[in-house]
Amino acid sequence: MNSFVSILQWLCRFNFGNFEKEEFKKFLRLGLIFGLIIGVYWTLRPLKDAIFIQLVDKMQLPFAKTFSVLALIPLVMVYTRLIDKFSKERMLILLPSFYGVMIFGFSLLMLWLQMPKEQFLSLSLTFKVFARITGYFWYLFVESFGSLVVALFWAFSTNITNPNAAKKGFPLIVALGQLGGVILPYNIGGLPHRLQLSTDALSLFILSLLVFALIPLVRHFFKATPKELFDSFGLEKKENDQKEKSEPGFLEGLKLVAKHRYLLGLFFVNFIYEFIVTLFDFNFKIAAASTFTGVALSNYLSLYGSSVNLISLLCLLFGISNITRFLGVGAALCLMPMIVGFALFGFLTIDSLNFLFMLMVGSKAINYALNGPALKQLYIPTTSQVRFQAGAWIETFGSRASKEAGSLFNILLTPLQANFGQVLGKSYYLMLSGYLGFPLLLLWAFLALFLGRSFKNAVQSKQIIC
Repeated sequence: MNSFVSILQWLCRFNFGNFEKEEFKKFLRLGLIFGLIIGVYWTLRPLKDAIFIQLVDKMQLPFAKTFSVLALIPLVMVYTRLIDKFSKERMLILLPSFYGVMIFGFSLLMLWLQMPKEQFLSLSLTFKVFARITGYFWYLFVESFGSLVVALFWAFSTNITNPNAAKKGFPLIVALGQLGGVILPYNIGGLPHRLQLSTDALSLFILSLLVFALIPLVRHFFKATPKELFDSFGLEKKENDQKEKSEPGFLEGLKLVAKHRYLLGLFFVNFIYEFIVTLFDFNFKIAAASTFTGVALSNYLSLYGSSVNLISLLCLLFGISNITRFLGVGAALCLMPMIVGFALFGFLTIDSLNFLFMLMVGSKAINYALNGPALKQLYIPTTSQVRFQAGAWIETFGSRASKEAGSLFNILLTPLQANFGQVLGKSYYLMLSGYLGFPLLLLWAFLALFLGRSFKNAVQSKQIIC
């Protein structure tokens, strides 16, 4: 086993850098946990849309986004209270337990609700209403998994990693995460379609077992990892954290974000990316739902999920993380608005499901391989309170509020097409997308420069930003 780890460590040094042996094992363990989280999440994401479209309607997707943003407020309230009450280690056990039970419950529901369309239409009004309500809660549930479980993992990881180790270790974690995202979505999410089943219940049952598997992996990580590797920013950072006197609570994260320009910059960088990609995503899902239905749609969207993670993994293996290692976090942050700008231009000029598939895969993959690890590193020169409370607000409400804003914009498509016809209404929608999208990209570029410079100065001077 040790020889295998040594060979793997030698291979990884070409793309990620040189690790100490125990440090490498630490990031492998974190990567295995993250790989399972991302694999489950990226299997749930296609099922989220496919099941919602079947139980509700494809044109209701923007309203589901709106519902999820509003409903996440009490969920984040509970999350922040749990963060205050329990240790981060305990939370890494509690959340998987909750989501494992819930996914199993949804698998049982889908055996009943997700029946062939002919039977579904002939059922009673009460059954149809229940199916639609379940569809909305299913959508919220998957959104909350992505917001809370992924955010908790990264908050914990940044809390136990110093900046130098993060430059090489975080891209390795993300690479292993993408590996999970390559393997699980198509193999599990598309399984019912290949077995010619009529529901996604089997996929959900397998996912519930995989979520429960996170618990022994987390326990092993704490047992096997040396305590001296549980260090983030040195003794000075710990002493600063101990001096925190502010009262913890649900609104504390929002207060921190509003108080510091650095955190506001993080919020709006998340916001702008998610807003623009929400425009891409809605049009892609509409086009896909017009071509596929039922478990066939689940299979197609699962193929999309695996493709995103495959391209992201290839980007990492071919050394895209070297941009962060050699040019710095600021360079990685500044590349993203340029890449998304080219994607927006293509979105406005080419109308094709295949192109939208490639556009979504490229936009998501580059974000996960390049932008994601860079943004996570920005939390390192901050206090523990900022990482866990403000981080939850930024990654939950920054992401959800932007998707909500994008969804409100997407809602315009229906009245535009109703008043001006399918073709002309879509043209007006695309024109408005460009008028709004390109100025936001300019703002994003300015914020990327500011965040990169602030991070560099903080790390060089070993100071806490906020």
